[in-house]
Amino acid sequence: MGSSSYLHLARPLAPAQISSSTISTTAPVSVTIQPQALFSILDHASRRPADQERVIGTLLGVRSEDGTEVEIRNCYAVPHTETQEQVEVDMDYQKSMLQLHLRASPKEVLVGWYATSDELNTFSALIQNFYSQQGEGTWPHPAVHLTVSTVAGKDVEAHTYISAPIGVTPERAADSCLFVPVPHEIKYNDAEKSGLELIASAKDAENRSQPLLTDIEVLEKAVEQVLDMLERVSVYVSNVLDEEAEPSAALGQFLMNTLSLAPKVEAEDIERDFNNHVQDVLLVSYLANTIRTQIDLSNRLATGVLTIGDKPVVDGEGGKGGHEGGGGGRGGRGGYRGDRSGAGQRGQREQ
Repeated sequence: MGSSSYLHLARPLAPAQISSSTISTTAPVSVTIQPQALFSILDHASRRPADQERVIGTLLGVRSEDGTEVEIRNCYAVPHTETQEQVEVDMDYQKSMLQLHLRASPKEVLVGWYATSDELNTFSALIQNFYSQQGEGTWPHPAVHLTVSTVAGKDVEAHTYISAPIGVTPERAADSCLFVPVPHEIKYNDAEKSGLELIASAKDAENRSQPLLTDIEVLEKAVEQVLDMLERVSVYVSNVLDEEAEPSAALGQFLMNTLSLAPKVEAEDIERDFNNHVQDVLLVSYLANTIRTQIDLSNRLATGVLTIGDKPVVDGEGGKGGHEGGGGGRGGRGGYRGDRSGAGQRGQREQ
């Protein structure tokens, strides 16, 4: 692409006038990260050129009405080149991709940007100010900066920051910023948890692959986890009663609230309901297999009819009729040879 399509940031920059209206006043107090956004960042980092230390991209998500809570749901990569003296960001690509994503997901908004490095330098401040600007930035809310470490052999660590202008003069405040850490949480639902656990189980395999589990195996694994947690809680309560462990009022209250949510039913009722459920599942499975067998049988019968229809059945019947006509003139419909034989015999009788 041409040089006109890049934002060229070099240091030092000339002083720029800013006003109090450009300073964000509403800062988030918590940031939630969805796993799909984190996986997209890791995939971008794995595809970067060998000579590039970090890659950057745009973060999309939703923000609460007061701006105190931010949820990062999606992201996309933004091409950029970075040296020790300057950094270039593809502005046209950023604008085009932002418009496309907002058109596909109208509920999402621009919330910030990410980088696959824990380092915060001068270029990070310049890019942060670019994403925090008016018009095409996150103003009046500060842009969220997400850093994800992608060092091979080490655990993936994520940190979130917001920025505040800092400088001796207002002119210099536009060229730098102070990164303030904010708490974050990686949240996922039950379906995503199962997928993440399956992916995590592949790290111990030599070929880095893990076969999918059946429904029965997933149920068995879930029951084993519940039993293990119950065993740990039982051991802790026993140690507290025996004065072998330090009691905790908060943990005791949490256990009491959790146990109060359990339905008060007898064990026989639970077993009966479970057996009924198993029978229903088996019935549905039997019906599904029956329907599948019927469809397969219908396909086979239709294929057999088509195969028989393609055989020369009419020619075979004609040959049989011709033979009978030649023997006694019974094959009037049997074919050309049978008709001539029958006519010849009738002519001889008339003579």
